[in-house]
Amino acid sequence: MVRRHPLVFDAVVAVLLFVGPLIASQAMGRHPEWAPGPPGWEPPFARAELNLGMILAGAVGCAALVLRRRWPLPVLAATTVIGAATLVIGGGPSPYLAPALVAAYTVATLVPRRRAWAAGAVAALVLAGVSAIAAPTLLPGLGNPGVVAWLGIAVAVGDALSSRRAYIAEVEERARRAEQSREEEAARRVVAERMRIARELHDVVAHHIAVITVQAGVAEHLLTSQPAAAAAAVGHIRDAGHTVLTEMTTLLGVLRGAEEPAASTEPAPSLDRVSELVEAFAATGLRIELVTSGRHRPLPPAVDLAGYRIVQESLTNAHKHGRGAGVVVRIEHGPAELVVEVRNGAPESGAAAVARGSGAAGAGAVSGGSDLTVWGAAAAGSSASGSSAAGAGSVDSGSTGPAGSGPASNSPAGSAASGPAERAESGEPVARQSAPSGHGIVGMRERAVTVGGTLSAEPISGGGFRVLARLPIPSASAGEAK
Repeated sequence: MVRRHPLVFDAVVAVLLFVGPLIASQAMGRHPEWAPGPPGWEPPFARAELNLGMILAGAVGCAALVLRRRWPLPVLAATTVIGAATLVIGGGPSPYLAPALVAAYTVATLVPRRRAWAAGAVAALVLAGVSAIAAPTLLPGLGNPGVVAWLGIAVAVGDALSSRRAYIAEVEERARRAEQSREEEAARRVVAERMRIARELHDVVAHHIAVITVQAGVAEHLLTSQPAAAAAAVGHIRDAGHTVLTEMTTLLGVLRGAEEPAASTEPAPSLDRVSELVEAFAATGLRIELVTSGRHRPLPPAVDLAGYRIVQESLTNAHKHGRGAGVVVRIEHGPAELVVEVRNGAPESGAAAVARGSGAAGAGAVSGGSDLTVWGAAAAGSSASGSSAAGAGSVDSGSTGPAGSGPASNSPAGSAASGPAERAESGEPVARQSAPSGHGIVGMRERAVTVGGTLSAEPISGGGFRVLARLPIPSASAGEAK
């Protein structure tokens, strides 16, 4: 009732506080032996001339309690003044000090603590001072100390209730914030998982679609003149298509499945397999130099995978946007960091690119020591058999982990493969230069940041492009290199 109808509750309290003293005073007037005061004390309303003033003052004081929740401090001031007036009128203890106690309790529950205690102290001093002057003979417990004590008790009870309400409200607010935080965390994890799957799709699909596109152009160009080479290119297309279809099926199963997918039994790609990756790109006619330095040792899985994916994405971008240009892949195993650099020159003309794409890609020729391996033929007139000896166009079927998606960039990167082959004026097919989207660069940078590293991707003089990643190696792994 108090919460639903507070005004009605306050009105009932006001009526009880007004009528109760009237009934009690009349009973004590008829039976003086019931009076708790000292000998000769007359209860209020015993004298007829005091009835009207006491009743009017008490009525006003009790009626003010109806507004105590809206204006607590003004109501406390009014009930204090009226209580003091009843002390003066009666010349003794007044039954209408109770409204001041109720008002003091209300102030303590609704007003800040310091102001509530200050207001209660002022009310107690006023009533104690008036009672000392106008009503020196009060009932036991209603003398000057008694008035102060009763006001103090009222304020203390109200303050305790206010503190309890504030504590409960704080607990409820904490519970609400915790629930909201859990919901936000769940939503964040859903978004993160979607981003991870999208990046994985980018890693898997972009590479293989690029291989399929180029091999299709090569097959079309060699279909009549070199059927064996065209058949080899079609085989590469078949292998790449099968791999990307398998990866897509796995990822779509993750999206559809309500339960956690079974752990993959195939090892994740690592830098130990980077030569296979380079060989696959060389099969498309891309000239690649793989340079490694430093002491090879086991790397943390996250760093190893990040390095592999950065090389893969960089080669994909170089393949799509720098057709025919030479690419240098440098992997440096330092004592405290892994440095991955992929640099390509300016794209060649369309005819030269196709001629190079139709050339042979050898299984690997060593130049200048075991740390430098050159992939892809430099001569334009290589045999078609070398083209088929390069290997399959897919080596990353076990790819896991996030790659990137993000805003467009002016850098040569992107997730979409080159468009269908076009023909130059000479009649030879030319790979269409697709506009870079920048998704791949953002993904590579996110991979580097995930393991605590950095990545820069920027054009270089002469029309080429360079990707440089520095991936720190944790102290435990770094110690093995010493």
